[in-house]
Amino acid sequence: MQQAADERPFTTVKTYLLRRPTLLAAACCLLSFAAFWAAQRAAGVSMIDLMVYRAEGEAVRDGEDLYAMRATEASLPTTYPPFAALLFLPLTLIDVPGMRTVATLTNLALLAVLVHLALRLTGRPLRAPRPAVALALAALAVWCEPVWTTLRYGQINLLLAVLVLWDLTRRPGHRWAGAGTGLAAGIKLTPALFAVFLLAYGLARGLLRLRRGGRAADLWNAQVRQAALATGTFLGTALFAAVLLPRDTRTFWTDAVFRSDRVGDAVITDNQSLRGVLARLLHTSDPGLPWLLLALAVAAFGLATAVAAALAGSRRLPYAPAWAALACAVTALLVSPVSWSHHWVWCVPLVVLLGAEALRTRRAGSWLVCGGTALVFCSYALWWVPHDPDAAVPPELGQGAGQMALSAGYPLAALGFLALAALRSARALRRPAPYEPEGAGAVLGGPYAAERATVRPRGRIGRRQAVTKE
Repeated sequence: MQQAADERPFTTVKTYLLRRPTLLAAACCLLSFAAFWAAQRAAGVSMIDLMVYRAEGEAVRDGEDLYAMRATEASLPTTYPPFAALLFLPLTLIDVPGMRTVATLTNLALLAVLVHLALRLTGRPLRAPRPAVALALAALAVWCEPVWTTLRYGQINLLLAVLVLWDLTRRPGHRWAGAGTGLAAGIKLTPALFAVFLLAYGLARGLLRLRRGGRAADLWNAQVRQAALATGTFLGTALFAAVLLPRDTRTFWTDAVFRSDRVGDAVITDNQSLRGVLARLLHTSDPGLPWLLLALAVAAFGLATAVAAALAGSRRLPYAPAWAALACAVTALLVSPVSWSHHWVWCVPLVVLLGAEALRTRRAGSWLVCGGTALVFCSYALWWVPHDPDAAVPPELGQGAGQMALSAGYPLAALGFLALAALRSARALRRPAPYEPEGAGAVLGGPYAAERATVRPRGRIGRRQAVTKE
């Protein structure tokens, strides 16, 4: 009797938590984040990139030459557009320990938001509360290598991914859709490829409507407007920086932007772009023309795949918005001259998409693809090869075939995803196109309507019936 009385409070707490999945997921997420924080402090992380950001803010505040500056014991230069340095000014207002704490907490919160937006992009989950699933997945995602390294260095990759996904999950035609992408491109140029994708998709969709008897006005649609706003926002950030930092703006756009060597040696294992893979394959620090030709071919293929997925729409290609957005994301990472491993935080929505696909199809192959992709980004395999960024001759120049495969995991996974997305999109486009009512095309076929295209039922009975149908 006494034992039963002692177990009753624990049973009550267990029942309380199981009936509140969001609270339970929040508790698990908090424990995982706390363990992560403790592990990073035990590892003595330097947050060296955050220190560079602080130095950039100090250079702007003191009127120093931003692109002649060198920061930290590693003598790291400024690599972002001058607009980013203006955003780093607040980092100079707090001490270094406080800055590191704020940056870590902010990045952990951004990770949870990123998972939430990835779920929204796929329209998942169907039955469980989305905040609960987002927190549970964030508790796991924090341990993958790109996220770990992002927080280790104090990087801004999660912020950029959230800005872009925030744009792509807005309702079609929203007046500010595109601003997030433009702002992200103003901070770092790579997200600008999303504006190119938006423009290409909008024009392709407009031309298809013209062939079906539409009007010339269809060429100016929601996606083209979104691309235009993204471009305008990006130009606005450049103009804002030019007014406040004219010398640094001139230096960046006439010199620094063309010098990829400022970022780092292309051959080192950290570089998970096609240029890095080709440099290690050819045993050279500058793959030159072969990389340029390969990058152009992959850029064309990746953008075509993203546009094809978007044109297929969710009625012919389940999760079409996610396939399109992530095809564009991995293309940008592949063709960038330097894509450090921490830039690949896009692996989080990528695995969410593949997991949603596996849940939908219930096929062993889909689960294998999802699990294999997650393993690539959680294995830290790229660090298993000899590496020394301070060596006069990088050890990566002498890699064997096995070591090359280990240090090319992210690009290989991305190319595999692009091939899968292209295959799925091509098959979907062969199916008859669904009827597209006037003015509803952006919802039914666009990559920005993350939720289901049908009208969401209202009231308790309507929601219950919708869940039953799903």
